[in-house]
Amino acid sequence: MQPGDVLAVCLLCWSCGVRVAAAVHRTDLFPYGTLSGDSVLAEGDDETSRVLSLPRPFYFYSSLFVATNGIISAQDLPMEKQYVDDGFPTDFPVVAPFLADIDTSGGRGQIYYRVTETPSVLNRVAQEVHRGFPDAKFTPTHAVVATWENVAAYEEQSRTSGPSNKVNTFQAVIGYDETDSYVLFLYPEGGLNFFGTRPKESYNVEIELPARVGFSRGEITYLIFSRTEGPHFSVTGDQETVKNLNHCGLSLLSIPYSRFQQQCSQNSFCSDYATGYCCHCRPGFYGNGRHCLPEGAPQRVSGKVSGTVTVGSTPVSLNNIDLHAYIVVGDGRAYTAISEVPEPVGWALMPVAPIGELFGWLFALELPNSQAGFKTTGAEFTRRAEITFYPGNERLSISQTARGLDDNNHLTVDTVVSGSVPFLPPGAEVTMDPFKETYQYYPSVATSSSVREFSVVSAERGSESFSFQLKQNITYRDCRHDNRAAAPETLQITMERVFVMYVKEERILRYAITNKISPVGVEPTGPELVNPCYAGNHDCDTTAQCIPLEGQAFQCQCATGYRGDGRNCYDVDECAESSSSCGAHAQCVNLPGSHRCQCQSGYEFGYDGRTCVVALVCPLRCIFGAHSAAYVDECSSSPCHVNARCINRLGSFQCQCQPGFDGDGFYCSEQEERPKTHCEHHRRRATDSEGNPIVGAYVPQCDSEGQYIPLQCYGETTYCWCVDQDGREVPGTRSHDVVKPACLPSVAPPTMRPLPRPDVTPPTNAGVTLLYAQGQKIGALPLNGTRLDGTGSKTLLTLHGSIVVGIGYDCKENQVYWTDLSARTINRASLVPGAEPEILINTNLVSPEGLAVDVKRRLIFWVDSTPDVIESANLDGSGRQTLFDTDLVNPRAIIVVSSAGTLYWTDWNREAPKIECASVDGQNRRVVVSDGIGLPNALTFDSSSGQVCWADAGTKRLECISPDGSGRRVIHPTLNYPFSMVYYRGHFYYTDWRSKDSSQFTDEYLPDQRSHLYGIAIATTDCLSGETGVRLELRRFKAQSTKWFPKRRIILKVAPLCAV
Repeated sequence: MQPGDVLAVCLLCWSCGVRVAAAVHRTDLFPYGTLSGDSVLAEGDDETSRVLSLPRPFYFYSSLFVATNGIISAQDLPMEKQYVDDGFPTDFPVVAPFLADIDTSGGRGQIYYRVTETPSVLNRVAQEVHRGFPDAKFTPTHAVVATWENVAAYEEQSRTSGPSNKVNTFQAVIGYDETDSYVLFLYPEGGLNFFGTRPKESYNVEIELPARVGFSRGEITYLIFSRTEGPHFSVTGDQETVKNLNHCGLSLLSIPYSRFQQQCSQNSFCSDYATGYCCHCRPGFYGNGRHCLPEGAPQRVSGKVSGTVTVGSTPVSLNNIDLHAYIVVGDGRAYTAISEVPEPVGWALMPVAPIGELFGWLFALELPNSQAGFKTTGAEFTRRAEITFYPGNERLSISQTARGLDDNNHLTVDTVVSGSVPFLPPGAEVTMDPFKETYQYYPSVATSSSVREFSVVSAERGSESFSFQLKQNITYRDCRHDNRAAAPETLQITMERVFVMYVKEERILRYAITNKISPVGVEPTGPELVNPCYAGNHDCDTTAQCIPLEGQAFQCQCATGYRGDGRNCYDVDECAESSSSCGAHAQCVNLPGSHRCQCQSGYEFGYDGRTCVVALVCPLRCIFGAHSAAYVDECSSSPCHVNARCINRLGSFQCQCQPGFDGDGFYCSEQEERPKTHCEHHRRRATDSEGNPIVGAYVPQCDSEGQYIPLQCYGETTYCWCVDQDGREVPGTRSHDVVKPACLPSVAPPTMRPLPRPDVTPPTNAGVTLLYAQGQKIGALPLNGTRLDGTGSKTLLTLHGSIVVGIGYDCKENQVYWTDLSARTINRASLVPGAEPEILINTNLVSPEGLAVDVKRRLIFWVDSTPDVIESANLDGSGRQTLFDTDLVNPRAIIVVSSAGTLYWTDWNREAPKIECASVDGQNRRVVVSDGIGLPNALTFDSSSGQVCWADAGTKRLECISPDGSGRRVIHPTLNYPFSMVYYRGHFYYTDWRSKDSSQFTDEYLPDQRSHLYGIAIATTDCLSGETGVRLELRRFKAQSTKWFPKRRIILKVAPLCAV
């Protein structure tokens, strides 16, 4: 028998069933091709299909994607280099009939796919399932058929070798109904002629990675898949192994749901009732038991909006545009923002506040004897609403599906709108009066019906009155085993301070509503409810719960997972404090207000959803064949380097260099042992022979290169301070607070790969650009209006051995200026192609940080945080002088307002933090702010209001104040750990420092990240009056008032880049 004649598909089981049938012929494949209604995937090496929308969800998935490389996924796939040469499990849910590096370029095969309800297909799926699982009661309602026909492996051709003519044909069929799903893999005789592909990054190395077959469950909590290995195996072309495989050509996998459907949240407990089990949230949390959130903490919602809306007679399509909501649970205020809304429909959707009302109902301020919607529905439900407008009788349908909590405990809700709405003139304003709505509650559904009135004022038509009727129902999964007699049958929600707005310039639609829920007939403003907790006018932190006492007295209590006095609360890192609920073999990931647990490789959650147990794996045999499947040991062929060891795993293998060698395992070179550093010697002296700390000794923390980590702490306590490169404490940085000091490194990070020459690569467009500093480079991120344009982001300068912190821009000469903390220099470079960096000042600098450029007076200003001075010089480095060298402890940010000739700077002295100002010549020094601040890292100037603004890593607030000390206001009350900030055209941009351990965010806008983001400047050919921001601060807030509306988040792995 030849290796390509047949492939035996015998998988490993994981509490799910796998059955394998006898060999199949090509005529036994399910019908496929364009005549069968299939779509055809584009030719190429790494193509992904358009979204395959499912008429009925495949469990909670409503769409699938088919990819070139032999896989089907429930989410849009990353680039192939992130998964195709790696082993299982993948980081995303995947069904893999033959995962390998496949290439259909040049007509080398076709890939077909479709979703079907054809009776003949469904009947055959049912027959195959019943043959493999005789006891299964399965009648599929839908099937997904994907076929790879005569596809080839990726090959790099040379002059002496042409393409091999080996091609493969295989098919995957997913059949499912409301409760069960089965996957069939079909491999016809002679259909498999290659069994693996060579990795692109090591193509010249004679190694072939075997294809993988099976499924991986990714990191989707509560859904079908979780982050453990699903049943899979690796394909091999070894002659003896193929002979030992039995003659099977069809495999069948059963994907179970039952173990996930009743799984409780890690913040809940399970109760046993007479008829079954139910989940209930633990004290300090609320929800339906399957999903629990910390009480008092603000909540975020994200999702997509799609559909077609007809405005007048013009249909407008919405294609997966972003929706974000932010709810301050303490006062019931819900903010909703929908981005990229085209202008015709943006004005017309202003009255459709019910889109955002859902979030107000979920997290409404609770009056006595009532409960908000999230306690009923949890994070999985469907809301359907029908709106009829009068007098025109236009009808609009809204469908909103909640798909659970993401990795950050944020609710995910997708919205589909369809129908027609009345035309509203551009520039119109919509006002809606407060109103009440009564919800009727039944098992698994809540309903309401109401009539609303609203007014439209426009320049064209004056004032007009309209109304609409709303009918809605919200369906969810409840647990009927507990006693629900005490649950209310009706509740009343009161919606006040309804604010709707469409911003034409930004194409953003906004809703803001204050929501209170109470028993029917209870007036939220009655005399018995004057307590500030019920009125929503208390001064508790947004992450705190307001607890009413007698009369108007109340108490603020930080939400579970936060710590403080209730008026100022800080996130508790349960992972760092070893107070998590994660057990053995689990990794703790900190989240705002909570944490989550991830099982280590080879383990999976047990039925309690917390304990990690060994993944159940057991070999099965082909039930229609006569021979057992053979386990493939890839290490037997010695694929690794001679100085590496091969680690065999289920379905894959890993090459690992031996101790004393470096490399990827396929090539290993001998390490050159470096001498011990000062930090490593210090650490060795403070530990005993077994590496344990000597009692009472301080053990320094060293990085991977043996250098002192800038932030040092005493053991597991919160006593922390900053150190220089020699381990000496930086004066004024010692702290015993929960918020640790913001320490900067003094040694440049190691170079991870060859760096290009340090000459300038200018931005791709001539518009407005954010110049940002990050470690050894200066990058550019274009702005489209005020929105971030990630497609044009690029690196302008790469500076080996540098730590670029402060950055400024001279719009007259098109030059960027920066401070280098590692080289202890101040530098500049022209933003023209090929320009070389120029050192301006390289003497008597120790720790230069913040930098500002005075375009009008042709001066630069900077702070040096070790000698504690503020200095200035001409733009060419001449005329250097010291402005201030007294009463400074830890100066950091500095800005200059050229139009007023004024300097502002921050001093984050832990004993007495402050913000000061003076004239640019060093006269009239005075304190602007000294109370109510903690760690003012970031500073900028709001030219529209004439106020100086700062972001504080201690108080977590973004605030502004007039130069005379009046008009202080809070722009944003719940930052994380801001470092620096800039203002531009009514928006603030700022950076947040987050640890690698707790950050689960993806790179979306910037290139490869290896260190914190530091400074930023606005680069434009037009000089802007007053807008001379200093630093990179990439979250975005509308700054016209204290009412702020979150927008979408764009966050990085190490330092988050956000536009909100």
